Amino acid sequence: MKFIIKLFPEITIKSAPVRKQLVKQLRRNIRTVCRSVDESLEVTGKWDMIEAESSLTDPADIATVADRLQCIPGIHQALEVAEYPLTTLDDMLAIVKPQFEAQLAGKTFCVRVKRTGSHDFSSNEVERYIGGELNQNTEAAGVKLKNPDVKVEMEIKHDRWFLITKRHQGMGGYPIGSQDPVLSLISGGFDSTVSSFLTMKRGLNTHFCFFNLGGHAHELAVKEVAYYLWSRYGASHRVRFVTIPFEGVVEEILTKIDNSYMGVILKRMMLRAACKTAELMDIQAIVTGESVAQVSSQTLTNLAVIDSVTDRLVFRPLATMDKGEIISTAARIGTEEFARNIPEYCAVISKKPTTKAKREKVEKEETFFDFGVLDAAVESRRSVSIADIIADDLTREQVEVVDKIATDDVIIDIRHPTEEELKPLVMEDREIQVIPFYQLMTRFPELDRECHYLLYCDKGVMSQLHAMHLRDEGFSNVAVFQPKDR
Repeated sequence: MKFIIKLFPEITIKSAPVRKQLVKQLRRNIRTVCRSVDESLEVTGKWDMIEAESSLTDPADIATVADRLQCIPGIHQALEVAEYPLTTLDDMLAIVKPQFEAQLAGKTFCVRVKRTGSHDFSSNEVERYIGGELNQNTEAAGVKLKNPDVKVEMEIKHDRWFLITKRHQGMGGYPIGSQDPVLSLISGGFDSTVSSFLTMKRGLNTHFCFFNLGGHAHELAVKEVAYYLWSRYGASHRVRFVTIPFEGVVEEILTKIDNSYMGVILKRMMLRAACKTAELMDIQAIVTGESVAQVSSQTLTNLAVIDSVTDRLVFRPLATMDKGEIISTAARIGTEEFARNIPEYCAVISKKPTTKAKREKVEKEETFFDFGVLDAAVESRRSVSIADIIADDLTREQVEVVDKIATDDVIIDIRHPTEEELKPLVMEDREIQVIPFYQLMTRFPELDRECHYLLYCDKGVMSQLHAMHLRDEGFSNVAVFQPKDR
């Protein structure tokens, strides 16, 4: 199976050296992301497109590769193609007709051809010839150039031609690693997950910084969504997940700061801590999910006061997006259900929060704050590779992992619906419940507490995170199923 990778259009207008570097990075990312499915995937191409050739024959494996290509930043489209040497138009017709004859019965169609190179025919001539022959020699309902039922798509490139069998839309953007890294403040809600996704899409290697306000359960919930974002859209590069305990900072604010300034000062403390962490990680920019005027601390006046604590770039991808747009994006990228099921941990609630904070007043209020508490929080941070995120929690919570199933065990497949549909988990004489991970926290309490449940996912990471989360919530009847042959 061969894939033709079309580049994000903005890549194609770069200067020659920049374009070559971006394509080189994209090739490297494709190999890294698809390696676990096809170790021998051959990825070539330097200028106008990338070709990825796989020896896989299982349709489920090919579909998995296609799904991963759709989630790699820098790809505009991924085309599944069959490749042939270019000889004559009659030879092309002899290949196209048997592949499309059944599809065309009773349907309108058109032929679309793109051509690169020097030939003694034009693209339009190929379209007219192939289209005319198919129209006369099949049971097609006729040619329809606008909105046909079936499109016969072909690309001619010098002495080769490709018959496109499937077209997959990519996510666009720039290859991760082509831009500098950033540190994204993530709470698990709609805003921070979408802002993190958007920086990944733009080619920024996005590390995560989490301010823990709700204990271990809150941390596990945010790790789940951060791991999902990374594994789905950023797995070409290693990133860190940094946890900063912020309960002490919140206590200082609640006990020593004027009520109306609590929100702004909390954000200033978070930004200070994030910038110190970024400095230690050699990262130049901070990413937040703030949107102008969404809440009281996000007026232009307040954002300027918040940003005044640092000279480091604070990047806000959602600055002008409304909440509906943000939620729609979360639904499209798969984080909406996460966000809906993560409890809100309101650190401070002001009765009359200021919308026009004065920097002098804020700085005066902060003289009552013990900055030693903030320093201690930063010093107590935990930083782990997100690829090894489980190890950080297993030191605090052991989860049983089994490769054999007892008679009364109930298996729950918690994979994303896309993964589950591509490779359904099938076991003889055993019913398998399918509950996507993002619905597990709301649906698990409804299950029979007398049963013992085994959570399943491909790599065992999401299942272990969710098992730990459920055990933190008081459910002892849960473990992880990780078969040896997977």
